[in-house]
This record gives sequence, structure tokens and C-alpha cells, in this order.
Amino acid sequence: MIAEAVDGDNNHTISPGLQRKRRFLRKSKSLYGVNPSTQLGPKAALCQDATLTIQDPSSQKLKWCKAPINALVIRKPGDREVDKVYKEVIELLVSKNLRLYVEEKTVDDMELSAQCVSMLTQYNGERDNLSDKVDFIVTLGGDGTLIHASSLFQNSVPPILAFNMGSLGFLTPFDVDGMGSAVDKALAGEMSLTLRTRLKCVIGQKNESDCVPHIKDLENGQTHKSSRLASYSVVNEVVIDRGPSPYLCHIELYVDRRHITSVQGDGLIISTPTGSTAYAAAAGASMMHPSVPAILVVPVCAHSLSFRPIVLPAGVEITIMVSPDARNTAWAAFDGRCRTELKHGDSLRITTSIYPLPSLCKRGQLEDWFGSLAECLNWNVRKSQKALDLELHSNTTTTNSSASLDSLADELTLT
Repeated sequence: MIAEAVDGDNNHTISPGLQRKRRFLRKSKSLYGVNPSTQLGPKAALCQDATLTIQDPSSQKLKWCKAPINALVIRKPGDREVDKVYKEVIELLVSKNLRLYVEEKTVDDMELSAQCVSMLTQYNGERDNLSDKVDFIVTLGGDGTLIHASSLFQNSVPPILAFNMGSLGFLTPFDVDGMGSAVDKALAGEMSLTLRTRLKCVIGQKNESDCVPHIKDLENGQTHKSSRLASYSVVNEVVIDRGPSPYLCHIELYVDRRHITSVQGDGLIISTPTGSTAYAAAAGASMMHPSVPAILVVPVCAHSLSFRPIVLPAGVEITIMVSPDARNTAWAAFDGRCRTELKHGDSLRITTSIYPLPSLCKRGQLEDWFGSLAECLNWNVRKSQKALDLELHSNTTTTNSSASLDSLADELTLT
């Protein structure tokens, strides 16, 4: 027996064929298709315990479970223009009844009302843990300011409203001219989000990280059985290079504990899709939208012309070790910071973090990303080819064809 559906708007029966068509349209309305079918042909399917979920970017909307109370304001240091806007942001957020966390000594010389001062709490990024205290983040600066904000939260990160007051501003889509309306929309939950994948990185000395089968099981900041396991969350990339040594960087690359290749060259970049438009792009990698679940492996001046950048699925664990035959140690940097020496026997393990960076969108995921490509990188910018004058082109083509036929006839006569 086939169940019949009723159209609630028109109160009439819908045929089974129309039902299937409507279900197909609902599934395929997204660019990516939010619910891929688990049926594989007429007689095969995925195992029952397997899940196949592709996130629909259009569904990534900001939603406040509770009204935000505490906000963190981070500014780019050493810029007078930023200092002026910094004060305006503080006054604006205080007028919204938000308690603010600000970095130490950034408001000491600022003339603020008694109400503003009473709503401020100064913190030290190296000493204080803000993980469970901040509901909302506002940054004033460039991409570096956004990355600094990310580094303060090794686990879950609050939504970030990033205003562009830096040099490039690829990751900071908002203009300070529209600051008031942007803050109102963010607090009202009327914005979409880009969940920027971060990398989870753990450095262990010889045999020390083997106690953890996969580093996804190790909480950031957790030392497990060894106090010397260092953990970092990365927004852009991890760079492994030869440091001050004149010799080639010689390291071994493993994926899920399988040896893949030996890397010889100036270094190696392990990048997120967000970082694909940074150092990785300069090294020849493809630029990827930040919503693509992937990890990029990009060689830096490899000593092999066949070693091209590759893209791995998100969630694999990459392990990097200095080769036993290496003439020198290697050095690792995490978003350009925390530069650490990797000695023989040390391991650097990298995987996709379960805690992304939620960056608020000005217009939308695709609009903001393509806008940044055009405005910041001048992507595919060139002068347009001039159009042909069709009448002149037609006359020229006819004349040239006639001349060619006349010359061919002359040659035949001479022969």
C-alpha cells in the first residue's frame, strides 16, 4: 500500500512521483548536498554504523543559547587609529550591557567614564585562562590579531567579529564604519558563520607521545603521562624548516602511522584550508574555501621536481620526524609563533582539531571569500581583451582570403 501525502496549502493529494521530486529538490538545494545517499547501487550500502555527513554552509548560522554577557576586545598594538576605535568599541559594547575583558595596560591612558571602568576586567594572555569566561570576541586589526585571538582559546572558541584595521585583512571582513550595525546583528544572532578548521599539534620527545594512539584523544593543554608533551591549535599552518642550518631539511612524513615519503628541501607546510591563501599559496598550493574539510601538505623548494602539493582528508593524523640520516635538526613554527626545535627522535603529530574558529560573515561564506580573493590578492585581475570590430574583421578576412587565392594561382601558373 502506498501512503498518500496531502498538500497542506491546497488540500489535494500529491502523487508519489511528485513526492520523490520534492524530496530530491529539498536534498539538492545546497551547493554540497547536505544528506548524501548511503545506498550504493542496487545491492550495496554503507555499514549501518557508518555516517556520511557533509556540512551545508548555508546552515551555519549564529544562534545564542543564552544572551551573551561577557565580551573580549582585542586590538592591534602600536596604532593610533586603532586606539581611537578601541575606545569607541568599548563604549559601544558597555552601552549594550556587556562586561568586557581587555588586555592589561591597554586602557591605562584612556579617558573612560566611571560606568565603562566598572565594566572592564584586565587580563594577561600568558597567565589567565579565558576559556569559560568569554561569550563573544571583537578584534580590531588584521589577520594576525584574529590569529592571536584564536591562540587564547585552545579548546572551544567564542564567535569572533573581526574588524579590518590591519595591512591585508583577508580574514577580517567588517569595516569600522559599520561597527554599530554589525555589533547589533551579531548580538541578535542575525549572521552566518564560517567555521575555520584548526589543526591540533602535539610535540613529543622520543617515545613520549606513543602513549596516545591518536592525538584527537588528547585534550589541548593536557600533559597525559608526560609533562613535556606540548600542544598547539593552529589557524593557518605549521611550518617545518631547516632553521639556521645550511643543509637540506630532511624529515620523514607519516600519515596514520604509515610512512609516506622522505622530504628533502627547504621545508614542509601543513596547512588548513584557511591557510591555503597564506604561505601555502606562495609555495604553490591551490587556494581552498575554508569550509572544505581537508589538510594540505605543501613542500617548500623540494629537492625533487615531482614532489607536488597534495590534499588529504580532514581527520587523518600526520606525523613528522627528523630523518635518522639528516645532517641537522629541524624547526617548527605554529602560525609563525612558538618556534620549536625538533631533534632526532622527536615527533610532531598533527590532525584536525574538533574546535574550529567561528568567524562571523559580513555577507556570506562564498561572498566574503571571493571578495577577499579579489580585494586582497587581486585574484585573476587583468585588462580585458578588446572586442573585435565585426565589420572591419569581416572585410579584412575576405581581403586576406582573396589575396591568398590569387597568390596560389600565380604559383600554379609558374610551375
